[in-house]
Amino acid sequence: MRLKICGALAAAAMLAGCKPAGQVDYSGPVAGWEHWGGTAGGLRYSPLTQITPENVERLEVAWTYHIDTLENPGPTQFPALEVTPVLGEGRLYLCSPLNRVVALDAETGRELWAYDPKASIEGIYVQQCRGVTYHEDVSAPAGSSCRSRIITGTLDARLIALDAERGEPCEAFGEGGVVDLRDGMGEVRPGDYAVTSPPVVAAGRIIVGGHIADNTRLDMPAGVVRAFDLRTGELSWAWNSLPPGLADPKISGAGDSYARGTANAWSVFSVDHERGLVFVPTGNTSPDLFGGLRDELDYYSSSLVALEAATGRVAWRFQTVHHDLWDFDVPAQPVLFDFPTENGPVPAVAQATKPGHIFILNRETGEPLEPVEERPVPQEGAAPGERPAPTQPFPVNAAYSVYPGDLSAENMWGFTPWDRGKCRELFRAHRYDGRYSLPSLEGTITFPFSNGFLNWGSVSIDPERNILVTNSTRIAAIVTLIPRAEADERLKAGERFYPAFGAPYAFKHEWMLSPLGAPCNAPPWGTLLAIDLKAGKRLWEAPLGTTRELAPWPLWMNLGVPNVGGSIVTASGLAFIGATTDGYFRAFDVQSGEQLWRKHLSAGVQATPMTYRLRPDGKQYVVVAAGGHRYLGSKLGNSIVAFALPD
Repeated sequence: MRLKICGALAAAAMLAGCKPAGQVDYSGPVAGWEHWGGTAGGLRYSPLTQITPENVERLEVAWTYHIDTLENPGPTQFPALEVTPVLGEGRLYLCSPLNRVVALDAETGRELWAYDPKASIEGIYVQQCRGVTYHEDVSAPAGSSCRSRIITGTLDARLIALDAERGEPCEAFGEGGVVDLRDGMGEVRPGDYAVTSPPVVAAGRIIVGGHIADNTRLDMPAGVVRAFDLRTGELSWAWNSLPPGLADPKISGAGDSYARGTANAWSVFSVDHERGLVFVPTGNTSPDLFGGLRDELDYYSSSLVALEAATGRVAWRFQTVHHDLWDFDVPAQPVLFDFPTENGPVPAVAQATKPGHIFILNRETGEPLEPVEERPVPQEGAAPGERPAPTQPFPVNAAYSVYPGDLSAENMWGFTPWDRGKCRELFRAHRYDGRYSLPSLEGTITFPFSNGFLNWGSVSIDPERNILVTNSTRIAAIVTLIPRAEADERLKAGERFYPAFGAPYAFKHEWMLSPLGAPCNAPPWGTLLAIDLKAGKRLWEAPLGTTRELAPWPLWMNLGVPNVGGSIVTASGLAFIGATTDGYFRAFDVQSGEQLWRKHLSAGVQATPMTYRLRPDGKQYVVVAAGGHRYLGSKLGNSIVAFALPD
């Protein structure tokens, strides 16, 4: 009788157009994830609706793939699994921290092919590869070799094109599928130049920047952005970040190498195909923490630069930090979206920065859509030979800044009164003048640390709800300048810090921690927050992460923890994020900020997830890398994990 009643109720529900509890809904859209940021503009938004706030708690592991990573890393090696896969033609494509590229069946996780470029990691401090680029040439004959290709950069400065179906090098590209990015760069020592973020494709060109170890020495290779023909690998154009009017010797044909020491572009670019623009976030002129020798060479440092994709000509630039002395590179992929205004939507770009500002700019002109003002910043305490900028740009609306407030001896924190007292002593022993405190010989407290409040995880934007979601890290540090002669002696003795050879000072960075290992600034040390873009108001903010993996049980507290990686949002109203040191992968309600689900994985989740659904009768998958980050201190591993609703 019980079975009959249940069967009758289920039948009635189906006749009424409803689905029995727990049944997977196959009526929604299908969608892929062809770009690292979801779209060419890095929106990190999916129109998928199968996984919802109501059923997300039922998510379970669908498959797991194990990717190679560095085994038994040495004391100066820091592996980090930061990859976000991309989807093309039913296959997932991703890279390992050692640049091995693999293709997986997107619904089973089965390896289809693998290509190992055998990249050298000599001199590489952090072993990482954030992703690869997928591109399909729809004009090429179906089934032809390299009609679809995977493009990847390596830690030893190569650009490689592979056939997306078979994983074999595209022979017509460069030399047997490889372009040597050291060409034209002059002397490039091991570890000087690496590609850690996926290139972009625009105007028939592959456009790529590079990571420069800019605190190693003054005369580093150029931080040049270059475009190569998509099919042949021939150089189309090069943009080196020199001030207007100062010609680059390579471009002008007067020399064999690009001007050295210029600001690099190590993070992910975005593309506006309609307007023919590529958006480039830049780092610093070498070295990071002393600018007394730069003259005007940091004109493009710590900036968002819009380049014409076909020519490399600068369309506009917006500098987020003037004469940057804090290593406040622009770390995050620019996010292209339509900004809601009283007069209708305006093409915009959101740029997250290390100081914690989110600038909303007109995509066509670079003019702020949310007002920006110049405010005076500290001038005292500068090292001899330094000339700090008198002002820095700030969003007028505080909703677009994640800055939690200045530090003081009174708001130092600790697990115990003794712990807190030691942090107060540490605070009083060093220089601190609030935001943009200048690096000094006596040691200066900087808040945030050079990793920033916001980093390469960038922001996610729900274009239907006009909600921006981002995670932040709140950790203070102590930066000390070391005079050249003293630094050279200490380096010879085996001490480790940023040498900055050729500059009058070397630099030492130290996290500001209590004797028990806790950050001295008060928690939360990590948050997830949302901004209502239409209202221009903070919607919600919540601590992100627990002290699990950082402290023994029962000291697993929901204090919010340091994090690396980013979020994605879905049309059903969910935000997915890992990023934290505690090893959890989480889902939040986009509108309320309520945590709806979490899963503890075998390693730290220092990567941005992605999601897709291949066919109308298929499931929605959410995929994330769980491999940890040695520099951040999270547990290491090698897993790519896919989640889906159970049958």
